[in-house]
Amino acid sequence: MTAPSPAPIDPCLLAFDIDGVVADTMAVFVRLAHERYGLTHLSQQDMLCYNLYECLGLEKQIIDDLIRLTLDDRHTMQIPPVADAPEVLMELAGVAPLRFITARLHPEPITQWLFSVLPRVPRERITVIASGAPETKLDILSGLEIRYFVDDRIETCRRLKEAGIEPFLFDQPWNRNEPADGFIRVANWIQLKSWVLPSGINLE
Repeated sequence: MTAPSPAPIDPCLLAFDIDGVVADTMAVFVRLAHERYGLTHLSQQDMLCYNLYECLGLEKQIIDDLIRLTLDDRHTMQIPPVADAPEVLMELAGVAPLRFITARLHPEPITQWLFSVLPRVPRERITVIASGAPETKLDILSGLEIRYFVDDRIETCRRLKEAGIEPFLFDQPWNRNEPADGFIRVANWIQLKSWVLPSGINLE
């Protein structure tokens, strides 16, 4: 059962995952699957688990190739943002710095992508830390004294919850088939905005 809506969240204590939360990364994965391998039947709705090797029924070498291409510098810059993410983040940057923790190995490409989709946010207001693996996000978040984190990977949310950090599970096809374990599930960025930037807040 999904937990009830939270009390208003202090944006200074909030951080975000990027791929699957801010960046619609799997849209590029699907496009490349269509173009490179003719897998025109494939859609994001087929991604029913986080581990693509378990749910897509494709050869490992094909998935490896598609992941490699999707995350390379060229294709990273082609990733569309998740609906409403740039608008909400630009508003949020008016009241708090934007902090992102990604499981990518290298922060530079996705940082440049963020600069491109958030052109009105001063670059010094954007911090990106590459953890290299989902399992290492907890230590980074604890060191930053983050209390709330938005992620699309349910195992990461479980780990954070056990450590006392409140996770917000961003709704995606790959996390809908597992119990939410009392997490607060975020349907979209407009809903998240209502919790972080309640109406009437002064952004001046």
